[in-house]
Amino acid sequence: MHVKEVKLDDIDDQMVICFNPEAAGRDAHMRAQMVAQLEDLIGGSDALPAVKRGELRGKISARPGLNRYLRVTPGGLLRTGKAAIKTEANLDGKYLLRSSDPHLSAEDIALGYKQLLEVERGWRDMKQIIDLRPACHRLEERIRAHVILCWLALLLIRIIETTAGDTWSNIRRHLNRLHVGTFTGPAGTFRQRTELTKPQRDLLAKLAIAPPKQIVELEPA
Repeated sequence: MHVKEVKLDDIDDQMVICFNPEAAGRDAHMRAQMVAQLEDLIGGSDALPAVKRGELRGKISARPGLNRYLRVTPGGLLRTGKAAIKTEANLDGKYLLRSSDPHLSAEDIALGYKQLLEVERGWRDMKQIIDLRPACHRLEERIRAHVILCWLALLLIRIIETTAGDTWSNIRRHLNRLHVGTFTGPAGTFRQRTELTKPQRDLLAKLAIAPPKQIVELEPA
């Protein structure tokens, strides 16, 4: 992430512009998908009667994500707004921060904002992914125990993310593909795990976790 302090004559607070190249790539990708979807909708609309074009325009206006890229010519034809697309592209991955503390550097303001985002994301994770709510308890000690267990789960997730250098959603997606199958034959029954993929091996190595045995259980007939 790149940061730069901006001086404004009529504002005493510090203004910091931040640019995240990865976010810029995501913004450009999402916009390209939306523009392609809009072009599919309005493709061939020149041949439609004016009433039908008006109906199509009304449908698009109900979808803000597409409508902001729509341009209507003086003759009522539907086009993609090249100027609007170019203007939005100039803002990809950029956001503005404002701080009233004159002693903070631009880097400290940006890092503080990122830490705030992490705190807010952690709270959302506790409420949603880790199921903090509903807490179906009446006794105070049980409610406290419930919250502490959720907090410990969140702490474990953050430790895993920091150690592996990846997001929890990606880590969980890879590890969820690790399964154990039960096979039964004339000689008996055995349970065997699936072959480890390279992302799974890399994650286990980074987390210093020994790979599970290939044959988990063997029971002769």
